[in-house]
Amino acid sequence: MKTKNPIDQHHQSSLASAILWPLLIVVSLWIVYWIEIRFRFNFTSFGVYPRQVKGLFGIFASPFIHSGIDHLYKNSIPLLVLLASLFYFYKDIAWKALLIGLLSSGVLTWIIARPSFHIGASGIVYFLASFLFFKGILSRNYRLVALALIVVFLYGSLVWGTMPGEPGISWEGHLSGFSSGFLLSFFLKSSHFLDLPLYNKPKKTNSEDEFMKQFDENGNFKPLDTDHKESNFSQSSTANQIEINYKAEDKE
Repeated sequence: MKTKNPIDQHHQSSLASAILWPLLIVVSLWIVYWIEIRFRFNFTSFGVYPRQVKGLFGIFASPFIHSGIDHLYKNSIPLLVLLASLFYFYKDIAWKALLIGLLSSGVLTWIIARPSFHIGASGIVYFLASFLFFKGILSRNYRLVALALIVVFLYGSLVWGTMPGEPGISWEGHLSGFSSGFLLSFFLKSSHFLDLPLYNKPKKTNSEDEFMKQFDENGNFKPLDTDHKESNFSQSSTANQIEINYKAEDKE
């Protein structure tokens, strides 16, 4: 029975999670917004309100609440991409990282933010971008480092959102998410990708095997015994020789 390649097995087992869970999470945000619009509710009061007991519920509820469709749309795309990356590359710790990030970024916002209702999933977006970047760099695995560089390329400009700027934007929530991702990247350990071989080893042909036999375990070139090859060649050549006789006839 043919055994499956470990990289292919990893891809198949991770792909389902990387598609299913991000879609469900993002769709749930749109469902909450649809309920709010359809039944004319206002969920803003369920957001994080700093240093007030009533604002503690917002630690869990605020990521699902958005001020408008533009706010929701701007969070949905990066959230989908970053969640897919988390569940694919860090499947073994994805839920743990997401829940701890939700809790830590929410608590930090509750502690440091201005007295106002803070809503939206942008804190989670900042957490994911920060976690994926720093975790990839710290792992020293070329796949995860490549992911970290892609995150920087796509969302590196998010760092400016951690500073005071446009009114009505919760830069404290952004800073809380970014800080939580940075700190958590040092403590959560994942072996989901580190256990894989570096690459798929192709099957060697007979000619490649003969060639590789000329190198020792340290990579030093040591050609095979040429005298032995030449003797074999001369023997086989002698055995295959054809004898040709010439007979000269005298002309009359």
